[in-house]
Amino acid sequence: MTGRGRYPEALAYILGLDLLGMRFGLERMRRLLAALGDPHRAYPCVQVVGTNGKTSTARMCAAVLAAHGDRTGTYLSPHVVDWRERIEVDGAALAPERFADAVLSVRDAAATLGGGPDDAVTQFEVLTAAAYLAFAREGCAAAAIEAGLGGRWDATNVVDGGRVTVLTNVAVEHTHLLGDTVAAIAGEKLAVAPDGSHRLVVGRLDDAARDAVEGVAAARGLSGWWLGRDFDAREGPAGLDVTLPGERIDGLRLAVRGGFQRDNAATAVAAARRFRDAPLDPGAVRDAAAAVRVPGRLEVIPGAPRTVLDGAHNPAGMEALVRALPDVATAPVVAVVSLLDDKDAGAMLAALAPAVDAVVTTRSRHARARDAHDVAAAARAHGAPAAVEPDPRRAIAVARTAAGEGGTVLVCGSLYLLADVRDGLVAGTL
Repeated sequence: MTGRGRYPEALAYILGLDLLGMRFGLERMRRLLAALGDPHRAYPCVQVVGTNGKTSTARMCAAVLAAHGDRTGTYLSPHVVDWRERIEVDGAALAPERFADAVLSVRDAAATLGGGPDDAVTQFEVLTAAAYLAFAREGCAAAAIEAGLGGRWDATNVVDGGRVTVLTNVAVEHTHLLGDTVAAIAGEKLAVAPDGSHRLVVGRLDDAARDAVEGVAAARGLSGWWLGRDFDAREGPAGLDVTLPGERIDGLRLAVRGGFQRDNAATAVAAARRFRDAPLDPGAVRDAAAAVRVPGRLEVIPGAPRTVLDGAHNPAGMEALVRALPDVATAPVVAVVSLLDDKDAGAMLAALAPAVDAVVTTRSRHARARDAHDVAAAARAHGAPAAVEPDPRRAIAVARTAAGEGGTVLVCGSLYLLADVRDGLVAGTL
């Protein structure tokens, strides 16, 4: 069977792992990679952890490295439309036949591990191992690796923090898994960095997060570059100016939207500089910044009304979206919202409700999607008129009618909701 013919087989295998759920621990992952020949040791990595901004930062860092001639892999999660979005080489999703070859090689290796049903590999472990294997097979000289959840027990945490460890930011999330304080969550995320590492790159932090991260770093002897102290980004006459220790790169024109992306870009450039241990080529950085696009992050679909897609899926992400919304939306704004059941619906709708004229709540196809009526109740509690339409595609139609031709439909709350509708919106069939 050809590689392309094996792609449906690989997808079926991945989808068949859904029922295994999510488990933490690295021993099984290390055994799986050993069975594959430890491909993750074939190239150095930038390990990206944090509450928000990981995907954008990983993409931009990888683009800067690739622009300097390093064949570079990027591992991201979750995807928006296509599973292959998770494994990119030099900014392009892995070809179907190569994706299939990597996934099915992992499947075959997993079958040799033994153990009972409770010790079977998870979907995320398979995808992570497939990415590490694909990057080795593709001859990558570098990789930017986005953690899936937390850090300490995340399946990506087998590269020992990588050559550079990036912490984009920290906010309270996944409290049942990571702890219920900013300090506890910072500790879980920074656990990917080896004790005593001086190769930490830290993004923009609020005061509470800064105190927490500084405490963790001091206790573990971690040091490095901090945004606002060792490097920074400011809007200049020709674009974004990034200042690093000993060098400055002016005039970056970001293809991605939103003020928060300036911090992500600066953090990505700083991480690339630490990774390379050499001054960056300003022209290469400018080319990379202009080329990177991140599906589902303040993504504008033109039309009447226009549609804005954003993957904000926690309170901090929703607050960042609201700050950026005036730059991309015209009133009236009607939000189509779906949330997962482990998200703080009250805090997310408290941020969103004052910024929109109405909300249409729906339910993505994800098994853990929250009931749309619960989300509507949270919206109404914070003053937003809310209608309920459980089907995401019909919810878009309801929102379009409410927004009118001159308004904006904002789709947000879950990347899984975006996965349900983005393909049709981009293609013009929805």
